[in-house]
Amino acid sequence: METKAIIDAVLNFDQEKTVRLVRARLDQGANALTILDQALIAAMDEVGRRFSTGIFFVPEMLMAAEAMHAGLEVLKPHLAKSDIKAKGTVIIGTVKGDIHDIGKNLVSMMLECAGFNVIDLGVDVSQGKFLAAAEKYQAQIVAMSALLSTTLAEMKAVVARVRKRGCSLKTLVGGAPVTASFASEIGADGYSPDAAGAVSVARSLIYA
Repeated sequence: METKAIIDAVLNFDQEKTVRLVRARLDQGANALTILDQALIAAMDEVGRRFSTGIFFVPEMLMAAEAMHAGLEVLKPHLAKSDIKAKGTVIIGTVKGDIHDIGKNLVSMMLECAGFNVIDLGVDVSQGKFLAAAEKYQAQIVAMSALLSTTLAEMKAVVARVRKRGCSLKTLVGGAPVTASFASEIGADGYSPDAAGAVSVARSLIYA
């Protein structure tokens, strides 16, 4: 019942209630990872489902993610003590020549809510910076966003450099001008038209 109450609080965008309920569960002796997986991540999975079916839109996704983040902040000290590993590390950024970040920020937030370790490089990110960060943080995925069609060539170049390395690093692409056919054409490992879908794709790339 307590788990459902946390899920409902996130789905109702109630940050204060989410924090209060998460603290109460910890005080009752509940395991931090259990609260994360069964309540907070479960809530964001439901947010993703509602977005995909047209019940939620971007504003609702953002408000739910903020409520989830409020609960996550309460859990973080307990998760750190438990030495719990993230589900995977994702390097994310908007490609060089493009300074748009709303879509990228939403994907970043959704991935973090789903339990990934997210390294957000920001906007106007060069090919070398993507690769250097992937190596530094031993990432499994490089996720790239673009809003300007003129920067798609840059996205293609990053994918090419990753593939040339011949390592297990995967690439995930998205953004308004990006299509499934373009992603396939440039050899990207994954594509999603929205933030909720990006979480599912990231999971499939890591657990394939």
